[in-house]
Amino acid sequence: MKVPISIEFLSWPEVARVRDRGSGMLILPVGATEQHGPHLPINTDTVIATRVCEYASTETGVALLPTLAFTVSSGHTPKWPGTFSLTHEAFIETVCSISSWAVQTGWSKLLIVNSHFGNDASLRVAVEKIRLAHLGNLQIGLKHTFQLSESIWNYFISDADDLHANKAETDLMLHLAPESVRMKAVMDDPDRTGGTVFSYPVAQTSVNGVTGAPSLGSAERGSQLFREMGDALVAILKEARKEEAPLNRSHWERLVRKGKVSDL
Repeated sequence: MKVPISIEFLSWPEVARVRDRGSGMLILPVGATEQHGPHLPINTDTVIATRVCEYASTETGVALLPTLAFTVSSGHTPKWPGTFSLTHEAFIETVCSISSWAVQTGWSKLLIVNSHFGNDASLRVAVEKIRLAHLGNLQIGLKHTFQLSESIWNYFISDADDLHANKAETDLMLHLAPESVRMKAVMDDPDRTGGTVFSYPVAQTSVNGVTGAPSLGSAERGSQLFREMGDALVAILKEARKEEAPLNRSHWERLVRKGKVSDL
């Protein structure tokens, strides 16, 4: 039976063998620890990131790092207990440090797979820093579980553009961890951000930490959505394993030999 390759459960010789027989590629799942309304657990984003990445690892053999569970959730404010957030700076430095260790221990590709929209800005900054710090030694990329395809994204925002603990997330958790969902406590809350000029934290846009219609959640739809997300990530990983820079080092080395550019 195929299983995900989670390197946290391996010894260092086993990790080295996984690295060497693959493409030197790692997945870094990124979740969050934050309030998800009165009906979902605070590990919702972490569960989704972990399970989607495990599915893709099982199908492709790409190795998984442990999921980052404490990330940037400051937009939820301390209004509702259960939210624990790093600063943006600490989170960026964490991702950069992990990437540095990946390079130093022989990995050449790292794909960050994130399930919390509040991490987007920080992760884009981290990717920018990493790709320049390790130019030529590490290929770095970022994908969001909720945007792995256009149809997935359209479903996520079908009940709220500024979604949180909404129908899609409830669908997924009813499928992945039904014992942790309190459907009797569900309270829908509309998206109040349409047409706004400024950016507001959740405490100024939601009465209960929800934005969307989780009452419409369905385990059956969650199963379908999860498979769609997993298959989309599998396709991305298959391409990523063989992808090289459009203009790689050998291209520039040829130009150096011909005297058309200065030494690298």
